[in-house]
Amino acid sequence: MAFPLTYLDETPAWLRLLAAPLLAGAVALGRRAPLAAATVPAALGLAATPELFTSTFSPALVALSFLLGRRTSRVRPALTAAALLCAAGLVLALTLPGAGLWDWFTLVTTVLFAAVLPWLLGRFRRQQYELHRAGWELAARMEREQLLVADRARMRERSRIAGDMHDSLGHDLSLIAVRAAALQVSPGVDDAARASAGELRQAAADATERLREIIGLLRQDTSASPAPSASPAPSAETVPDLVARTAASGVPITLRRHGPDDPAPLPPLVARALHRVVQEAVTNATKHAPGSTLTVDLRQGRTAIDATVRNTAPPRPPAHAAGDGAAPDSAPWPAIGSGTGLISLDERVRQAGGTFRAHPTADGFEVTAHLPLTAHPVQPPAPEPHTGTPRSTEELDRARRRVRRGMVNALWIPAAATAVLAALMYGFQLYTSHRSVLDARTYATLRIGAPETTVSPRLPAYEYDETRPEGAPPDPPRTDECRFYRTATFDNSPLIRLCFTDGHLSHKDRVAMAWDHR
Repeated sequence: MAFPLTYLDETPAWLRLLAAPLLAGAVALGRRAPLAAATVPAALGLAATPELFTSTFSPALVALSFLLGRRTSRVRPALTAAALLCAAGLVLALTLPGAGLWDWFTLVTTVLFAAVLPWLLGRFRRQQYELHRAGWELAARMEREQLLVADRARMRERSRIAGDMHDSLGHDLSLIAVRAAALQVSPGVDDAARASAGELRQAAADATERLREIIGLLRQDTSASPAPSASPAPSAETVPDLVARTAASGVPITLRRHGPDDPAPLPPLVARALHRVVQEAVTNATKHAPGSTLTVDLRQGRTAIDATVRNTAPPRPPAHAAGDGAAPDSAPWPAIGSGTGLISLDERVRQAGGTFRAHPTADGFEVTAHLPLTAHPVQPPAPEPHTGTPRSTEELDRARRRVRRGMVNALWIPAAATAVLAALMYGFQLYTSHRSVLDARTYATLRIGAPETTVSPRLPAYEYDETRPEGAPPDPPRTDECRFYRTATFDNSPLIRLCFTDGHLSHKDRVAMAWDHR
């Protein structure tokens, strides 16, 4: 059985002229839609021949398939496109005149080595780049962590100073309160002086309580310093004021309030924590998801208040340094950073006795905080000693495993596909060889002069070859058609020749073949 490969390019001139602007458009479209660009040379090759392999369009298919793997991280669209291309080739092989399954086998081989293999190599190159980028990101993160260590040391020292201030000022304020109380109950003091002493004692007690709350926060051995971008909130600004100010700046933001129509004032510590959570969430959303829609949801009950800040995904992904223009798959926000903003929010909410959570959603990001109206700082659990592998090492190992997996896939997938295709081709060749054997009993019953309509139903389903066998003797004169059939399944056997003239069997004989090159 022959293998009809198109070694000489016979692409029509009109298709060459049409291909020039199409390939130029595919190159221009390669960054924005690499899959669509790779389908252009495949469609042109399929239009030129059902085998797909042409010296005109195959180099462009190789190049654009490599760029497809280099520029996209999704696997399913590329494999689906390759499967659809093979399916279209099978349809053409079964329907076009003069085409056959051998043409489809050639198409599958071309898809494998001119499209799938370059695509796998492009994916391997992309993973190599991601490994390189991950290394630099880890180095930058280590530098930021070193700066955070220095900041934590300064914070611990400030916390010690704050403790000393609390001890000294608290003692002095306590003495003032005691003396004011003694003056209030002292005999011989008129009502006006007694009222003033009572106000002084109450003011000293309130100042002591406020000092205890503020210094109590500073005395905690915090794990991270405040985010560099955080700015102190105005003391009198509320969450509605913050939302109104944000909306006035052009950000699409909505405030939803649930609870009593005339809610009681929040405790100062809770109000400050609530304002800080909403402010940081809005700042992160406008920074990492520009153009997204924000919703602030406040639910105030009798014992607690819940705040939820949601943002949708941005209209287009933020710009990333992704090599050749492809934005990596990532959450809407935040991008890779120090993460100190969320850590600070969690610490502040915990100090107010509440709980904090920040997580991505199906279409954006969500920050939630639950704050009791009677704030009591919650002590964090003692950190467990870290005995495992550092996070940076784990991330680098994962990146290396992805690269190794990509390299292995680039080797075993083409090898496995080639083995499967070879098995299919060999099996089909055995099947057609077996179905092209004309047995001796049927051959003996064929009579010269019998009508072709009675002879053809008794013949095998397949002929020896789609074309005239090499080395066959010339056809008898004045014959319309000669057909060749096997006498055995294997090629090293003579062939049977049946020739028809004017719709009748005119010749039948056994012909010896030159098998030197078969």
